[in-house]
Amino acid sequence: MLSASGVIVSRLPEPPAALQKPALFLDLDGVLAPLEPTPDAVGPDTRRTEVLRRLTDRLEGRVAIVSGRTLKEIDRISDGAARAASGVHGLQRRRGDGTFANRAPDPAVRRAVAAFDAFAADRPGVIVEDKTLAAGLHYRQAPGVSAEALALAAALAKETGLALQPGSMVLELKTPGTDKGAALTAFMAEAPFKGAIPVMVGDDLTDEHGFEAAETLGGFGVLVGPERPTAARYRLENVVAVLDWLDQIEGGAA
Repeated sequence: MLSASGVIVSRLPEPPAALQKPALFLDLDGVLAPLEPTPDAVGPDTRRTEVLRRLTDRLEGRVAIVSGRTLKEIDRISDGAARAASGVHGLQRRRGDGTFANRAPDPAVRRAVAAFDAFAADRPGVIVEDKTLAAGLHYRQAPGVSAEALALAAALAKETGLALQPGSMVLELKTPGTDKGAALTAFMAEAPFKGAIPVMVGDDLTDEHGFEAAETLGGFGVLVGPERPTAARYRLENVVAVLDWLDQIEGGAA
C-alpha cells in the first residue's frame, strides 16, 4: 500500500503492548465505539469504561479522548472515564487538571446549520448535528446524496470561511483554527502528558492530523480498520482489537 507520503510500504503491523512512557490519544467513533447509523445510537459500554479507567490509572493520567464529538457527548459515551478530552476536532479541550481551553464559535456556523437543515428536509436519512462550534451533515443512512452533500458543504465553506472537515459518511463545517493534531500538540505541552511519547489511535481522515503530530513529537499513529494510505505506523482491525490492546499496554517510566 501507499503511505501518506506516497511511498510503498508493507502491510501495517499491530502496535506493541510494551511502550516506554506512552501518552495515549484515542478517537471515539470507530476506535473506542463501533460506528452506528446515527450519532445518538452510540452509548456507554461497561467494558470500554473499565478499560479506560484502568489504562488512565496505569499511565498516571496520560490518556485523552480526541474526537469530533462534543465534550458532553464524549463524557456520555465514555461514562466519565476520560479525565482529559478534546471535542469538535480540537475546538473544545479539557486538560488533565479539569480546566478548559475552548474556542469561541464562528457566527457563520448558524448559517451552515440552517443550510444543512434545509438540505436534510426532503432527503430521508440525512441527519444534521448542531455542535455550536460546528455543523455536521450525516448521510450514513442516505449514501446516495454524498455528491450533493459535498457540493453544498464545499460551497458553504468557500462563502463563509468555515473549515470543511470530511469524515466517514459525514461532512462538517467548523470554526477554523485547530484540528486533532493541534489538540494533541497542546496536550503534550502540559502535565501529565509532557515528556511522554504520544500515540494517536484513529480510524478516519480526521485522525491523520493526529498521526502526523504524534510522529513529529517522537511517537506514532495507529490506524483502526481497513488498510489505506495513512501517516500511521501500525494498525488494528476493529474496536474489539483496540480494547484488547489497550488492556494489555504496559507503560514504563522514561
